[in-house]
Amino acid sequence: MSQQLQVFILSMIPIIEQRGAIPLGFVYEMEPVTIFLLALFGSLVPSPFILLLFKQIYKFMASKPFFKRFVDLIDHKIAKNTDKLEKRKEIGLILFVAIPLPTTGIWTGSAVAAFLGLDFKKSLLCNFIGAVLSATVITIICLLIPGFFTAKTIF
Repeated sequence: MSQQLQVFILSMIPIIEQRGAIPLGFVYEMEPVTIFLLALFGSLVPSPFILLLFKQIYKFMASKPFFKRFVDLIDHKIAKNTDKLEKRKEIGLILFVAIPLPTTGIWTGSAVAAFLGLDFKKSLLCNFIGAVLSATVITIICLLIPGFFTAKTIF
């Protein structure tokens, strides 16, 4: 599998998303703009599917004991952030997706937007803006710490 495809696919994986994909691109010594674009668009792929299918998948998972820990994590994250998002829905969603920390990002932001019944098109736009901000922050951090995210320091 090519390095570009690895960065693209890694950015689609929940929890890891851009936070893992962008540093991996720097480890592979790819061009920063290429890394940014691959991670950005890769992280956006799941968003429409989550927005459209979240409630049905959530109901299914909640009915299965195997998914209890994951469902509890989603419940906790949604309960914790519902008040913040309901006050200023669009800005709240953008900021929530933009913060490059574990359990924030496109996957959780899309799940929260679907759970709250936010408008599909607005949610996609907010996810895009938040993802651009997040990818920018992570890329800048990787650029400001030269040599840290290289194959020589990892291996």
